[in-house]
Amino acid sequence: MNYGYFPGCSLTGTAKEFDSSVRVVLSKFNIQFDEINDWSCCGASSAHATSHLLSVALPAKNLFLAKQQGFEKIFAPCAACFNKLILSKHEIDSNKNIRSKIEDLLEEKYSSSPEILNIVQLFHNIGLKEITAQKQVDLSGLKAACYYGCLLVRPNDIDSTDDTEEPKMMEEVVSAAGAKTVKWNFKTECCGASHSIAHTDIVEKLSKKIIDDAEKNGADLIIVACPMCHSNLDMRQLNIKKHNPELKLIPVLYLTQLVGLALGIEEKKLGLNLHFIDPMPLLKSKLKIEAAV
Repeated sequence: MNYGYFPGCSLTGTAKEFDSSVRVVLSKFNIQFDEINDWSCCGASSAHATSHLLSVALPAKNLFLAKQQGFEKIFAPCAACFNKLILSKHEIDSNKNIRSKIEDLLEEKYSSSPEILNIVQLFHNIGLKEITAQKQVDLSGLKAACYYGCLLVRPNDIDSTDDTEEPKMMEEVVSAAGAKTVKWNFKTECCGASHSIAHTDIVEKLSKKIIDDAEKNGADLIIVACPMCHSNLDMRQLNIKKHNPELKLIPVLYLTQLVGLALGIEEKKLGLNLHFIDPMPLLKSKLKIEAAV
């Protein structure tokens, strides 16, 4: 099967390390995928505040394009993009009035749209046993706090593949890659999302609670599948420490980067050198990563 790949705006800019790690890791599993040709912004966190119709139409355009290009399944690594795509699909499928307006806007009749997967679901499609079989590096020295954020498993009446309050699919992928996971309390709490610019103080307070709880429960690092979550937890961490000197800095990795480490992929190909909180001292001490890769 050839998957359609929707990178979204973040993975082509501020989260390019997420994109590069997606591409190099999936190539190791011989997953066939092509970027959806002529994709455009899904509206992310701003369209719905402007117009409900716009918030449905922007993702819908990409669903229509994917269908035209013959993709039966597409994946969106960004949690916000994934959320907007599944919400748009749900609206078009369940609301005839919205569907008619979208068809008029896009000047195309709607029949069906592809199945939409996030990166966690895609790894489950690849298979946990396959991930374990491909391991080249022992990650058992790492303890990871899997952070889903508020979008990856919500809304639960539409995205029902995992439990909304106590999800476990990311932990299963991390365990298949060989790292240990910790039980903690903030795995689905909001980091402040797009308030990062206008209300930085709110984001810092929320992110500090997440970081503190991960560290309190023994995590060496936090694993995410969302560029906005990564930005708030990684980029803002140094500023949080300025206001809270007691904060213990903790690396924040994308799920694809952790799997890539297990596969023995070189750190620069995974974009690990692009984070604000450098994960390499931890990885060198816990994994002897230099010798491994």
